[in-house]
Amino acid sequence: MNLIFQEVGSILKVSSVYQTPAMGFEGDYFLNCVVLVKSTLSPDKVLLKVLAIEKRLGRERTKSESYTSRPIDIDILMVDDLVKESKKLTIPHPEIQNRRFVLQPLAEVNPQLEHPKLKESVIKLLAMTKDESVLEKQSKWLRNPKKDYDLSKHNYIAIEGNIGAGKTSLATQLASDFNAKLILERFKDNPFLPKFYKNQQRYAFPLEMSFLADRYQQLLEDITQFDLFKDCVIADYDAYKSLIFAKVTLQEEEFNLYKKLFHLMHKELPKPDVYVYLYQNTERLLENIKKRGRKFEQSIEAVYLQKINDGYLEFIKSQHSDTIKIIDISEMDFVESRKDYLEILRQIIH
Repeated sequence: MNLIFQEVGSILKVSSVYQTPAMGFEGDYFLNCVVLVKSTLSPDKVLLKVLAIEKRLGRERTKSESYTSRPIDIDILMVDDLVKESKKLTIPHPEIQNRRFVLQPLAEVNPQLEHPKLKESVIKLLAMTKDESVLEKQSKWLRNPKKDYDLSKHNYIAIEGNIGAGKTSLATQLASDFNAKLILERFKDNPFLPKFYKNQQRYAFPLEMSFLADRYQQLLEDITQFDLFKDCVIADYDAYKSLIFAKVTLQEEEFNLYKKLFHLMHKELPKPDVYVYLYQNTERLLENIKKRGRKFEQSIEAVYLQKINDGYLEFIKSQHSDTIKIIDISEMDFVESRKDYLEILRQIIH
C-alpha cells in the first residue's frame, strides 16, 4: 500500500481484505482487496510502476500461463471509462465479472461504478456473477498511508513563491488530494498586467491597486464562507503578496499611500495557519516562465525576480517561524516526480 501511494498516486479508498480460495489451481488461500487510486500517470506508466512494485516485493514473473501462488499480484481493473487493449494491458480487466473476489471489494469502494464495456454497475455484476467462491472478510484492514500526510488539521494554507515557482500547480494538486477548497489568484482577468510589463512606470500603481482590491475581495469571501464539504482551504497566494510586489514596483510616495490602504484592509483578512514559501533559484524561474509561454511575462528580467524574492524573505523574517515553511525546490520537479511531491508534503506537515 505504501509503495502504491509513493509511486503511483493518492489513495482515495481502500476496501476490506477478503480471504479467498485459490482460483485455477490447488494452493494456499489468497488475500484480496481493491484500492481506488488517483494518479497523473498514464495507464502504461501505472503498469510499469506496479510491475516494479511486484518485483520489489519478491515476485518473479515467468512465461508460464498456468496459475500459481505468488507473494503479490497487482492488477489494474479500470481507469475511468477507458477501454484499451494492447499486448501488455487490457482495460477494463477482462475477468472482473467472473471473479467474486474482485467484485465484492470493488463494490465496497464504489457499488455504482459502471463497467465501461458491459454497461452494468459493479453491484449488479456482483449479483449476476457465476463465481460462487466463499469470501471471508478479515478483521484487519490495510491502512491508507495518506493519513500520515493529513492536512485537515489546518484550516487555511497559503502556498507562496516567486513568479514561475509552481505555487498554483502545488496548491491545485494538494487541494485535489486532500478535499480542500482551492483559491487561485485571478491574475488572468487583470487588464493592467500585460500593459505593466510593457510600461512598468505608467501602469504599476493601477496594477497594484487592482490586485489589492481583487485579492481582498476573493480572500474575504472565499475563506470566511464555510464549506461543509471541504476539509480546509488552500490558496496559491497570501494577501501580503500585494505589499511585497508593490514595494518593488511603486515609487516611494505611491508605496506609502498604498501601504496605508493595505494595512487597513489586511487586518480584516484571516491569516494562514501555514505559510509555505517555495524557493526557486532565478535560473529555474526564468526557465519555467519561458516554458509556460505567457507572452506578457517573457520580458521579465532576473533582477526583477531577485527583488521579489528579497521582498518575500524580508517578510518571512518578520513572521512567527512556527507558521512558516521555506522549501527549496530548486532541484525538485514535483509535477513530474511523485517522490518530490511527497517530500514537499512531508515538509509542510512536519
